Amino acid sequence: METAIECKVDGMTCGNCALTITNYLSKQGAKNAVANASTGDVSFTIEDETKVDSLFAGIEGLGYKIKADTHADELSHSSMKPLLITAILFWIPLMAHMFSNWAPLHNPFVQLILTLPVYGIGVYYFGVSAIRSLRNGIPNMDVLVFIGSSAAFFYSIIGWYLHPEHAHEYLFFETTASIITLVLAGNFLEEYSVRSTASSIKDLMKYQKTKAKIIFTDSIGKETIQEIDNEFVKVNDVLQVNTGDKIPVDGEIIVGKGMLDESMMIGESLPVLKSISENVIGGTILHEGSIRMKAIAVGSGTALANIIKLVNQAQASKPAMQRLADKISAIFVPTVIAIAILTYVVNHYYLQLSVETSIMRSIAVLVISCPCAMGLATPAAVMVGLGRAARNGILIKGGDTLEKFKDIKQFVFDKTGTLTTGKLIIDTFSSTLSDDEFKAIVVSLEQHSSHPIAKSILANWTIENTISFTNIEEEKGIGIHASDLENNIWTIGSYRILEEKTDEKRHDLYLLKNKLLVGWIDLKDELREGTKEVIATLNNEGYKTILLSGDRKEKCERIASELNIQEVYSEFLPHEKMQQLDALMAISPTAMVGDGINDAPSLAKATIGISLSDATHIAMQSANVILLKNNLSNLPMAIGLGKHTFMTIKQNLFWAFFYNVIAIPVAAAGLLTPTWGAAIMGLSDVVLIINSLRLRYKKVG
Repeated sequence: METAIECKVDGMTCGNCALTITNYLSKQGAKNAVANASTGDVSFTIEDETKVDSLFAGIEGLGYKIKADTHADELSHSSMKPLLITAILFWIPLMAHMFSNWAPLHNPFVQLILTLPVYGIGVYYFGVSAIRSLRNGIPNMDVLVFIGSSAAFFYSIIGWYLHPEHAHEYLFFETTASIITLVLAGNFLEEYSVRSTASSIKDLMKYQKTKAKIIFTDSIGKETIQEIDNEFVKVNDVLQVNTGDKIPVDGEIIVGKGMLDESMMIGESLPVLKSISENVIGGTILHEGSIRMKAIAVGSGTALANIIKLVNQAQASKPAMQRLADKISAIFVPTVIAIAILTYVVNHYYLQLSVETSIMRSIAVLVISCPCAMGLATPAAVMVGLGRAARNGILIKGGDTLEKFKDIKQFVFDKTGTLTTGKLIIDTFSSTLSDDEFKAIVVSLEQHSSHPIAKSILANWTIENTISFTNIEEEKGIGIHASDLENNIWTIGSYRILEEKTDEKRHDLYLLKNKLLVGWIDLKDELREGTKEVIATLNNEGYKTILLSGDRKEKCERIASELNIQEVYSEFLPHEKMQQLDALMAISPTAMVGDGINDAPSLAKATIGISLSDATHIAMQSANVILLKNNLSNLPMAIGLGKHTFMTIKQNLFWAFFYNVIAIPVAAAGLLTPTWGAAIMGLSDVVLIINSLRLRYKKVG
């Protein structure tokens, strides 16, 4: 029988770390191994439970630490920031010798003293990671960084020792410090993005916490109400919920009725009437009314807790991202080392050169193949792309998101709050009365209600003279009854006011005069600015557009028809959205655009999750992209930036490797000194930066 194991791991800060742990567990016989760098969670199944301790010991042997508290939701503080600050403080004066003639800056001993702390950081940070990746047969960028910085460092020391009178020709301490500092800065930005993504789960857990008014009944039937944290509520406890309160747990109404705002959970834009025997969802808000409910699901069994679980699983199920340079380095690293060894063998044994010369040429190969340009290839393009996006109101979390845009084939949209503003406007109406009389009666009745629909109608229609009514009575969640001066009885409300049994539910509001239907009104969500143009652009560019919502079928189909959206899926619950998204992603890479709590799992699961800045905080944290202008108008630019950033990365990597392909054999033959090699290497960096800066100005969408 297989046993499921879960644990928290400290030190797992990137996709490569997660891949290292996953590969180790798989090699040791564990099944279904999943490591989530965003949250630090590791889970797997194993048949022999006695091996768990040895697996934990093996993970710690890789340089990570198992946390005892598997339920801790606090992220450990990054140790990278003080390392980066320290490296920068020593790197700046070291680079200053290139721009100043001040003698102390050119002193080899001073340069060594300035380099030692930075190189120590490189050994601690990149060296350990390099060893981990080599152990697991996945050489990553850290291997290149460590080899390149070490080669430049020791070449400088050996050259200085052997040729003290020409030491300046052999000093590449600034190269060592530059490699470590610049790549460390890029890794810091990557880790920050990972931690920002992880905070979505913490936000969900905070949203889950609220107060509950629990009702106690003594032996003589006397009731007392005590307010407690909802985490202490038990199944079958009876709770009191008043207007404005958050529903503390999932439950069933046993007394009363009320209007529930479930928009953040199920996507329905209008408050929903709930009465006795109907279920309510923990985390939703009682907009109007007073109810007593019996708890039927608490803790991990609630709908909100299940959404938290879905978000966590969605994040963990994403494949570990390795930069393109990391993949290439799996071949590049052993190749360079082999060339360096071959250089020594050929020069010493076949060309009969001295040991000193042969070693210097071998080390020169490593210096020439220094991965500084390779390390800049991705971060330089990504940082320019992210900067341009931010200036245009697009917040993109991480360079990997930019790269993924090139693969997207279809866009899935939520309706309420995404394609629409969530504000209701009058769509159509019909009446046997004149338009003016119909509007006057409706407005005069609705001004006696505080229901959201009533407020929307009053915001849409204004009249000069209202009609006087008597015997005004509002039946919560159903409608308003009133009499005019001629004793006519007017009723306005939902389809529930129709006394005859009927399937007529097509309209949002009905008006009756003496129990006879005299008119109806349909409301619709107001479309966000620019939505039609964006959907048209996506359709014209060959993307498939899909509407996936928890709202009613009629409303979804009406919006889809108006916007020319190609496919419609309506009345879907959060877990059903996830299932449908899985099916769509099995066809092709998919971007999801949403705004509510119910969209958080889908945003995390999708190839790219996109949210608006007035969305729920949880949706924003789960998304990879946030459109800060609260509309979809910048979506085409985000797509274009993603495609052009990836194109720039490929161009940068080509030039970085082209330099190595040309320079390495020249250095191995002794025709290129390290001094010129460093100069050319610096020039290659300039070329990459200039190429990346083109992203600021070129037309992308």
